[in-house]
Amino acid sequence: MRISIVLPAKNEAAALKGFLPRLASLHAGAEIIVVDDGSTDDTAQVCRDAGVTVKRHPYSMGNGAAIKTGARAATGEVIVFMDADGQHDPALIGLLLDKLDEGYDMVVGARDWAGQAGVGRGLANGLYNRLASHMTGFDVKDLTSGFRAVRADRFREFLHLLPNGFSYPTTCTMAFFRSAYAVAYVPVPVAKRIGRSHIRPLKDGVRFLLIIFKIATLFSPLKLFVPTSLAFFLLGLGYYGYTFVTEHRFTNMSALLLSASVIVFLIGLISEQITALTYKRDA
Repeated sequence: MRISIVLPAKNEAAALKGFLPRLASLHAGAEIIVVDDGSTDDTAQVCRDAGVTVKRHPYSMGNGAAIKTGARAATGEVIVFMDADGQHDPALIGLLLDKLDEGYDMVVGARDWAGQAGVGRGLANGLYNRLASHMTGFDVKDLTSGFRAVRADRFREFLHLLPNGFSYPTTCTMAFFRSAYAVAYVPVPVAKRIGRSHIRPLKDGVRFLLIIFKIATLFSPLKLFVPTSLAFFLLGLGYYGYTFVTEHRFTNMSALLLSASVIVFLIGLISEQITALTYKRDA
């Protein structure tokens, strides 16, 4: 199979100077595409000097947007996505491809705790993994890893779902599970990145919080909305029981809680139908 390797990059010239020659020597037959996401350094020139294909955004559109640009440009039957900051070892690509040959549609390089960029990121990723595992019924070992190999035709089915920001791994993973495409995880070591991270803790922390809700609504909204609806219903029923015993009346708060349970449940039904229509379109 023809392999395309896609690297989204923003101001990664320092890392790419050493990384690209090694990548090209280890995978001489692969198509290498670097998507320059509006870099202000000499990232594009470093790539040209290394003899790899460069797709350049005139301004920064986001990591997910770079992934989509690279996926559209790739000609291989299999696409390998890697970070351009030197964290991923090119020698490990073979592990992903070997696993893909076993019949999987996507293979993800899973990081351990030592590969997490700080305690906060590690705890957040652990939360995402547990939530995704609960929603899908599969053991999701690394929901946000940017090191993965996918079958190109499968991946392109979901390009319209992918956000332009940092949560593309989450979205495509949940989309593959929802569509019954086989996903596997391979443990990989991760080196310390070269250069400065583009993730801003406060601003992107809010975005990552929204990822939690997106995980739930993208795969099976009712698994999120039904428990929430039930919680409101039990609170309303319990409060009504309390006020009936103490005040012998039905209060506005009880009515509000019981009404909220119905509204949340109906929103869940609508979300489930929208999700089903989205995946029906892909099929």
